[in-house]
Amino acid sequence: MNRESHYAWGKRYLLRVVEKDAAPSVELKHSVLVLNVRPGASDAKKQEVLERWYREQIRKNVPRLIAKWERVIGVNVQDFYVQRMKTKWGSCSAPARTIRLNSELAKKPRECLEYIVVHEMVHLLERAHNRRFMTLMEQFMPRWQSHRELLNRLPVRREKWVY
Repeated sequence: MNRESHYAWGKRYLLRVVEKDAAPSVELKHSVLVLNVRPGASDAKKQEVLERWYREQIRKNVPRLIAKWERVIGVNVQDFYVQRMKTKWGSCSAPARTIRLNSELAKKPRECLEYIVVHEMVHLLERAHNRRFMTLMEQFMPRWQSHRELLNRLPVRREKWVY
């Protein structure tokens, strides 16, 4: 797993695995993502620790975004969920007033997370991706299309670094 790069908030980090007898954790230090695991941890366990960390990053950052945009958009989000999704960055349940966010968003620049939060919150006003939806997106977030392009342009997967 060493010599891989991983992304966090749109920046590429070289992975460094550190084995120590302590609770698993992840730290960002300059251009290095430090994965602290117990000695002998399997690759599956290391991946689990990383995925949990990405979910936590989203969970920590979303409440302030929801609070900010509830006032602007004039909607109320009852709850949000974070999970790894294969085909979507987010989804919305208008009847339950909840949004679901892809944990992979923690790998993208922060403005991409904000764009997806706004996108899903606008679905509380308009469920379809129709003209009204686009007009509302323009009204609330005039640069939303550039955020969408950035979101879809940057890589997500981990990469091996060649030396």
